[in-house]
Parts: sequence; C-alpha cells; structure tokens
Amino acid sequence: GDGRREGRSFKLSYYNEYKSYLSIKDTKMADPKMIDSMKVNHLPEMAVEKGDKLHKAESKLKNHPYDLESWNVLIKDAQEKHIDSSRRVYEKLISTFPTCGRFWKLYIEEELKSKNFEKVEHLFQRCLLKVLNLDLWKFYLTYVKETKRTLKNFREKMMKAYEFALEKVGIDVASGSIWSDYVQFIKSGEAAGSYAENQKIMAIRRVYQRAVMMPLSNVEQLWRDYSTFEQNVNEIIAKKLLEERSRDYQNARRVAKDYEATTRGLLRGAPALPPQNNSDEKVQIEMWKKYITWEKNNPMRSEDSTMIKKRVMYAYEQALLTWGHHPDIWYEAALFLERIAIEVHEKGDTNRAQEWKDEVAALYEKATTGLLKNNLMLHFAYADYEESRMKLEQCHAIYTNLLTNVPDPTLVYIQYMKFSRRAEGVARSRAVFKKAREDQRSRYHVYVAGALIEYYCTKAPEIAIKIFELGLKRFPKDVHYILKYIGHLSHQNDDNNTRVLIERVLSTLDKDKSWSIWSEFLRFESEVGDLSSLLKVEKRRFNAFENECKLKETSLLVDRYRYLDLYPCTMQELRAMNYQVEVDHVKNPLSAPKTQITNREQPNRGGIARPDFSHMVPFCPLPSSSIRANNMFGYPVPCSAAEVMMNMPPPHCFQGPFVHLDKLINIIATKCPTSFEGMLEKMAVSENMDVEQYVSDVKSAENSRKRALNEDEEDDVQQVAPPSFDIYRMRQQRRHIAAT
Repeated sequence: GDGRREGRSFKLSYYNEYKSYLSIKDTKMADPKMIDSMKVNHLPEMAVEKGDKLHKAESKLKNHPYDLESWNVLIKDAQEKHIDSSRRVYEKLISTFPTCGRFWKLYIEEELKSKNFEKVEHLFQRCLLKVLNLDLWKFYLTYVKETKRTLKNFREKMMKAYEFALEKVGIDVASGSIWSDYVQFIKSGEAAGSYAENQKIMAIRRVYQRAVMMPLSNVEQLWRDYSTFEQNVNEIIAKKLLEERSRDYQNARRVAKDYEATTRGLLRGAPALPPQNNSDEKVQIEMWKKYITWEKNNPMRSEDSTMIKKRVMYAYEQALLTWGHHPDIWYEAALFLERIAIEVHEKGDTNRAQEWKDEVAALYEKATTGLLKNNLMLHFAYADYEESRMKLEQCHAIYTNLLTNVPDPTLVYIQYMKFSRRAEGVARSRAVFKKAREDQRSRYHVYVAGALIEYYCTKAPEIAIKIFELGLKRFPKDVHYILKYIGHLSHQNDDNNTRVLIERVLSTLDKDKSWSIWSEFLRFESEVGDLSSLLKVEKRRFNAFENECKLKETSLLVDRYRYLDLYPCTMQELRAMNYQVEVDHVKNPLSAPKTQITNREQPNRGGIARPDFSHMVPFCPLPSSSIRANNMFGYPVPCSAAEVMMNMPPPHCFQGPFVHLDKLINIIATKCPTSFEGMLEKMAVSENMDVEQYVSDVKSAENSRKRALNEDEEDDVQQVAPPSFDIYRMRQQRRHIAAT
C-alpha cells in the first residue's frame, strides 16, 4: 500500500512538472490519465534529477544546518511520501527550528493525515507551551473540535481548550477570532431550564467583558456584538453594563491603534536563524526592541503588575520565536522579570515575588537547554542568578554541565574558580584549579587566573609564582602567557627575577616569536634600568633582528622614547619613516560605530604611503570645508536619482545577455557606411531606388510635411480670433471717440 501510494504521488508530481514544462494552457488537454500513455522514458531522468536535488540539499545541510532553501527541498519531498518514511526529516526539522510554529504545524498535519491521533497529541504536548504561535494554537482548537466531538464531555473539554488557549495567547492583538469563536461556541450550546439559561448568559457575558478589555484587532466588532447581546437580554440593565465597560473598551481601542502603528513592518513566524549581522536583521531587532519598550511603558495604563508583566513577557516570547539565537533578548527578558519581581517583593507580595523569581530561573533554563545551549554568557548569568538566591548546588550543576559539553572549557574553569572562591572559599577554588590543570583542553588563561586569585585574595605571592612556573612548564613557548608572567614579576618590583625570566625565555623561544619579548625587555629596562643597560638591550635586539632592523635605526629610536600612546614625532613624520603606529583599543564598546569619516587626516594602514588628502578637493564638500567644489569635480547625484538607484537591483542580479564590445565595434566599423554618400546609397538600395530619386522623394515628403504644419498654425490663429460681439473692445472704441 505504501509503495503504491508513493508511486501515485510521484506520478502526480511528474504530471504537474510535465504540464508546466509543456506550458499547457488548456487543462482539459492535460488529463492525469494520459500519464500512462506518455513515454515513460523520462521518468528515470526525473527520478535521477530529483535524487540529485535531495542529495545536494542533504550535503549542504551537513555544513549549513540552517539553510532554508535546502530544507524546502526536503520538506517538499517529505510531503510527497508517507509519514512513516518522512518522520525522520520532520524530527530533524523541528530539532533545528524548535520555535517555528509553521514547521510544527506541518509535522502535525502529516501525522493527522494518517490518523495517528496519539502522535498528534504528543506533538501538541511537546510544542504548545514552548511555541506561542497563534496559528498553531488555532490549529490545536480546530483539532479538539473535530476529533473530540463524539465524546460525552465534549463541551467541557472544548471549554477548557478555549480557556487554555486564551490564557496563553489571548492577549495577542490577532487573537480576536479565538474570542469570537469562543462566544459562538457557548451560544451554540443548548440550555434546559431557566437556571441553565442564566448560566449560559453569564458565561457569554464574562467572555465578552474580558474580550472588550483587550487591545484586539477586532475589538470594535466585539463591542458591537456585546452591545447587541446585552440589548437582547435586558434593555434595562444593558445601558448600565455598557457604561461600566465603556471606559475599558475605549482604552483597549486606543491601545490597539497604537499597537498597529508601533508594530507595522514587524516580522513574525519566521524560522529562528543564527545572527546574520545584515541590515535587514538589525532593522527587525530594533523594531522588536521598540515594541517591547512600548509594552514596558504600560500603554494600557494598568495598575496591575501581573498584567504588565504578562504583556511584556508575551512580547519577549514572540520576539524569541524568530530571534531566539540572540542572547541579548533572552538576558533582557530575564532581567526585566527579575526587576519586576523585586518591585513586587518590596510592596510586600512575597508569594508572587517568589513565583516570578522561579520563572526567571525557568527562563534561563529554557535558554541554556534550547537554542543557546552552547552560549557561555547565559550560563554564567544563570549561575550568578542562582548564586544570588543561595542555590549553590544548582550553580555547581550549571558549571559541571558546561565543562562536559563545551570544546574549550578555559573560560568556564575561570568563572567556576571565581564562583567557588566567592561562595565556598579559596580551598574550593584550588580544587577547581587542580581539575583545570588536569584537563588537557585548558589553555594558559587558567594558570594566570589561578595565580592572580592567590596573589590578590590570599595575599600569597609565593604561591602565585609557583603557579606561573607550573604554567611555564606547560606553555614554554606561548608568548602571551610569558608576557603575563613578566608583567606580574615587574609589578612586584622583582627586577632580578624579571631579568632572569626574560633571559631564560629568550634562550628557548624561536626568533619569529621573540620580538614581543624583546620589546617588553626594552620597556622594562627603560622603566627600572640605567642608560647603559637600555643601550645594551637595544643592541642585542638589533643583532637578533639584523636583517629586519637594517636601515630602520630611527624607528628603533622611537621605541626607546615612546610612552604608552605618546610618540616623540608627529604622525606625518612617523608615516614618512614607515613606523607602525599601534591602534588604540581602549574604546567604549557601547558607543555607536562611526558610519563616515569626518577627519581629513586618514590613518596609516599596513605601512602603505598615502597622499595627503587635505590638499584634494572633496567629492562631496563637508559643511565646514573652506574648499569650494567647481564644475571640474562632480557633486553627488540628486535625491530623486539616488532613490531610483537605491531601488534598482544590484549588479549581480543581471545574468545577461552581455555585449562583447570588441565585436560590436567591429560590426559598426565593417557594416556601417563611412561617409554620408555611402549612407544615402545604402538607404536608396533598401528602397529599390537610385540616389537622385531617393533624395527627391525625401525632399518632397519634407515639403509636404512643412505645408501641413503651416496649415495647422493658420487654423490655430483662426481659432483664437476675438469674438464679433466683444463688449470690452466696444467700450474702448467709444472712449477713444469721446476723447477725440
């Protein structure tokens, strides 16, 4: 049965492709039964081509697991097969995109086609609470309505399903259809007796009153329906009830309009991808953060902390469905929840505060076990949060889990040592350091961190030196570690041991790695040594790098007299001698990057000599520039032309045809006449005339055209002649006669 089903689906797909290939417009001519009478020689070719596409897609996904085009190929193929043979693809799909409601819905629909109701309900259990996608929840309600209809307690189950859905996604501005369906479902129920009828009316009223308080897209229609409902129940009390809810309705209506303006252009429902760092992504992230900030400002003007927290966290959850690979959104959500829990605790509501603090931990757990299970920052933030709540066992579990899962545990060990020292003392920190030493994956940083913890926290400089020596045995040629060791000794004013360490290291290091050590040696001697020792170190460095330092004695002199970012020459002089200026890395990482260069003086890059740009006329003169651009230099294109250029597709979109310029010029040179007489002769031949006859015909045609134009001009003159009975002209004539 499965084989025949797959064969039929393959024939149908082949029929669709064959029909599109032939561009058959009359669908009557393309009967699927004609497939059996077609030449089936093309079927193996189609199968091979289809197999190649699948193989390429699978191969690409091995290196690029988030490639959506390849996933579309696999999904299309899976939909043509039975669910038993395509379930593996769907499982891999939702494991790669666990927050995409559209992919969960595809998987559930395929299971539902085969009537695998147990698997469908298991899938709903897996995704509903984690993926607050509105379409997925609507699909869940439809499933319950269609499959549970025959049960005796169907209405009770359906009511619970509606309440469950409204609790999770009822505040979504697009959830108005769920509210309306809920009301219609209650209305459709039969009520036996006056008591049951009153209960039904109360249930409908409660749903309406809850709905009209929400900023929904159809809140105005819900208000009209609610007004009609109350009028039909009792006109006397309807006015009072509507007046009581009118203020909440007006507030919800106002917020709904503000919401539409705030979220215009917001991307929803897309699969979550790792950060792409392109302009579209940055725009969307900024729009989502703008929307979240709008929710934090309490547009509902509610005094209920629970409602404010619910709306803000729902906004964060919706953002994380698409941008779940961005750790900053996760951390900001946890930080907001932690702050509002502290505010509630300060007001005296300890139970609610404790509940929300547990939600913070659950949010961190969801982040660190889901899309960002390899993100160290969120794990460390989670551990710090649990440490603040004195749950030390949970902190140990977080760090231990990280150490077993990350390929490079160096930073994890360092943070684990710091946590252990804070929470349990230096002895526990030393135990973690011992474990880090035994781990072959650890790098030199754990030795530096361990030594500095001993030096600053236990005030034991001798233990710190021993740790540095242990690290030097393991990393004897790591320049970065050696520089850290030298810096530590020099800060301790241990001049002799510093010189001994430098000499010992220089005797073992390769020449290409020793330049930084020589520079550090020179800096050290300039700080604590005398002039003779300084000159001696300079000479030794020159001899060690004789070929590289030849004809660069002046640059070496600059190294002697410079201090931090201060140089004994101007930047122009340094560039003239081809001196490499170190880039200043001490900048505020939170400051916005500069998008354009405002300084005329360009930095030297890569030691390449560059012209002095200050003497050049700028293409687009700066507002403060005293140099005026003339016609020799072009100004930027006008705004309208720039807008057209921005809307034009980029050059790589043009795939041809491309003109071969050499051939085009050759054709013009050989085919086109080289003189006016030759051109006339060629045109006369094309008209089957001689040259004189052709010229006379052209002249006669030109004369007739000129006559026609003159006649049109005369007609125009006649049309604009003054009317025969012109009162204005008659008055002017009378005045002229009277004056004379």
